[in-house]
Amino acid sequence: MTDMPLSPVGPEHFPESEELPEGVRTVRLKDAYGCHLRFLPNVVYAARSGMELHLQLFLPEDSPQGKRWPLIVFIQGSAWFRQDIFASLQDIVRMGERGYAMAIVEYRPSGTAPFPAQVQDAKTAIRFLKKHASEYGIDETRVALWGDSSGGHTALLAGFTGDDAPDTDDSDRISASVRCIVDWYAPTDIVMMNYYPSIQDHSAPDSPEGSLIGKKNVLENRELADTTSPLRYLSAGRPTPPLLIMHGGSDMLVPFNQSCRLYDRMKELGKDVEMIKFLGAGHGYGGFHCSQALDLIEEFLKKHL
Repeated sequence: MTDMPLSPVGPEHFPESEELPEGVRTVRLKDAYGCHLRFLPNVVYAARSGMELHLQLFLPEDSPQGKRWPLIVFIQGSAWFRQDIFASLQDIVRMGERGYAMAIVEYRPSGTAPFPAQVQDAKTAIRFLKKHASEYGIDETRVALWGDSSGGHTALLAGFTGDDAPDTDDSDRISASVRCIVDWYAPTDIVMMNYYPSIQDHSAPDSPEGSLIGKKNVLENRELADTTSPLRYLSAGRPTPPLLIMHGGSDMLVPFNQSCRLYDRMKELGKDVEMIKFLGAGHGYGGFHCSQALDLIEEFLKKHL
C-alpha cells in the first residue's frame, strides 16, 4: 500500500472512486434539505420572576463568507401557560433549512407573571439576539416575528409596539423593532372571544384569557382585558410592520373572527396586511404543518425581510 497525497476537504476536490462491483446501483444525489443547522440549546437571555428564560437557536452552518442570515424569532403558543417549547420543532427546522436563523423564545407563563410580561420577554429576546448578532451569524437588520396562538398574540404585540410600551428599561439602546410579522391563529380581542363558537370558556378567571390578566373574569374587567388587544396598539400615525395572518376556518379554540377583526382594522388603517384562511383547518392542524404553508410564509418573508 502506497501513501496517497491528501486532498482538500470537500467532495468537489476528492477523486471519484472508479470501483463499481457488479450489481451495484449508482445514484447522483442532490441535498434537498438546504442549509445544515447547528443547535444551540438553552441560551439564557434574561432572568426574571425567579426563573431563567431561554432561547433555542437553530443556526445555518454553511454561510458564504461575509454573509449573515435573516432571523425569525418564533414564539411558541401555550395559552400563555408554560410552553412546550419544541411543539413546533418540525416547522422551525424546515425554515432553518431554507436559510433562516431560527430562535424559539421562552416567555414567563401567566401564572408566574401576567400580561404584559410575555411581550416584555419577547422584546428582551429580540434585543439579546441583535446584541449577539455577529456571534450567531445573524443579520440584525432583517428580523421577523412569528408565533402561533398565544405566541402569535405575543408576536403581534411585540411587533406592533416595538420600543414603545409595554416595554422594559433594559434596552441597552438596542431597538426591539422587526421588519415583519407572521401570525398563526392568534387571539386579538379576548373580550369578544366568548361571543363566537368555541369549545372552551374564554372569560372565567381560570381560563387562559382570565389567567393572562391576573386570574380575573374577562367580561367583568373589560378595560384591563382591552390592554391585551393588539388592535389597541394600531393607529394611522404609528408605523406597523407588514403582517401575514393565517387561520383555520374550523378553529375550535380561537374563533376565526379574531383574525378577521385584526385584518379588517389593519385594512381600515391602510396597513400592509395579508390574510389566508385554511379551509377545514383547526387550531394548528389540518394543513398548517406542511411545505405548502411554509412556502406561503417564505413568499411573504422574501417581500419584506
